[in-house]
Amino acid sequence: MTQALYRKWRPGRFDAVVGQEHVTRTLQNAIAAGRVGHAYLFAGPRGTGKTTTARLLAKAVNCLDPDPRRRPCDTCANCRAIADGRFLDLIEIDAASNTGVDDIRDLRDKINFSPSQGRYKVYVVDECHMLSTAAFNALLKTLEEPPPHALFILATTEEHKVPLTIKSRCQPFNFRLLTTQEIQERLAWMAKQEGLVVEPEALTLVAQQGAGSLRDAESLLDQLVAAPGATITLERAQKVLGTASSAAVRALTTAWLDGNGAAGLRVIHDSLAVGVDARQFARQMVAYLRSLLLLQTVGPEAMAGGSVEQQAAMLEQARRADRPMLVAAIKGFNYAATTPATGFYPQLPLELAFMELLPVVGSNQLAVASSHLPVVVRPATNDGGRPAGGSELLAVTSAPPVAAGDGRPAVVNEQQPVRPEVATIDQPPAVDQPIANDPLPVATLDTITGRWREVMARLGERNKNLPALLASCTPLAVEGDVVVLGFKFPLIKDKFESNRAAVQGMNTVLTNLLGSSLTVRCVMAAEYTPPVTIQKDDFRALAHELGGVVRES
Repeated sequence: MTQALYRKWRPGRFDAVVGQEHVTRTLQNAIAAGRVGHAYLFAGPRGTGKTTTARLLAKAVNCLDPDPRRRPCDTCANCRAIADGRFLDLIEIDAASNTGVDDIRDLRDKINFSPSQGRYKVYVVDECHMLSTAAFNALLKTLEEPPPHALFILATTEEHKVPLTIKSRCQPFNFRLLTTQEIQERLAWMAKQEGLVVEPEALTLVAQQGAGSLRDAESLLDQLVAAPGATITLERAQKVLGTASSAAVRALTTAWLDGNGAAGLRVIHDSLAVGVDARQFARQMVAYLRSLLLLQTVGPEAMAGGSVEQQAAMLEQARRADRPMLVAAIKGFNYAATTPATGFYPQLPLELAFMELLPVVGSNQLAVASSHLPVVVRPATNDGGRPAGGSELLAVTSAPPVAAGDGRPAVVNEQQPVRPEVATIDQPPAVDQPIANDPLPVATLDTITGRWREVMARLGERNKNLPALLASCTPLAVEGDVVVLGFKFPLIKDKFESNRAAVQGMNTVLTNLLGSSLTVRCVMAAEYTPPVTIQKDDFRALAHELGGVVRES
């Protein structure tokens, strides 16, 4: 059986550990000075070198090299025995499987026996946060005052779950996530040792998919290994890993910024058709939008890697993106990336994450396949049938013909001349005026909900970013002349409330459309409780039950 790359090329010396110099340098100084502690706590994300460093420390304290500054030498008998898994004085305990107090009592009973091969008996407790409370309590005294020949190394990915009483008895070391550049350099070295031919773009993709975990990236590279001599290309890496191309990620972001739902869905479906995993695509969108947010906040120095064209495209998108909506987009795609694929449409979370970011359209119209065909619009004419002004200019638009009352398309007069002013494009935007011959509805919750799309359309004419900002907002109630708006996210609510122009624009649009002087009040939808109203009939029923009457003044 072939050994996994991350096991085969596990570092044998401290200087081979990638990205954790702040840990390895401190441990080397302690070994050289002869001041090794009795207990250590290694905390950090998975795949960042905690177990590897614990084994190196076990090597160093048992190394036979006479010079402490060269330990571990990785050549002596003890170092080779630890590397091969034959060293009896290195005891590795999986706390996820040995969580009970009996396991710790067994450890406590055996710890007093002297080492059989080396100078120290080293206990490595992996995922120590999985130990039960009773097990931690049983370990306390031994951990605080172990025998002189015992050394404890606790490793965990969830430091906050380790009791403070345990932390206070250990020297803590925090391991950090690795950068893409650090992972890429290590993968290139590993590929060279294995004789693999890998395109630099493929290495970059694998390093990015590692998300700061070197072990994850090494496992992905192991997955891509093909026949000897074959080149691992970027295209092969994308197919095997189920990732979308960077061009697809940028195209979906552009479709979102343009409010083009059709283009965005086309990008998603085309990517899924060639084998891209929907959740992986969502993760890539989270990473890309996060880069835009950092670029927008920090500036161009936040960009790392990529061609000049890619960096220019990211700068342009960062300028166009509204920050609250960018944060909302990251949250939406992150939810799609972490939601398990269920049902008949595994791509549904990704599609919904994209569609929820689009601005609300002004009316519920269906897109038709012939919408790209030019249509000539019949202008208003004089009594003689000729257009006013006598001009023969025709107005051509891309809108589909309006359907007649019986569902058949209306007949369009393709030869009817129109006045030149009909064809002009410099028309002023629509103003918030009541529609002529349209009776003004009563300001109730039903009427507001029924015309909410129209409200969003009018707001979009004032500020194109407002409909997208209010995508998660819904009217909850009407309290007199106050419309209560419910928000899902506190950040969006605070952003809208702090924008006086946006609030005033909403008040104006509601007033003009519904014919009543209305204002808005913003609340969190989950926290809103409608007021209780008591009618006269309720008073009369209560008075009748108590034997009284209601006097009306």
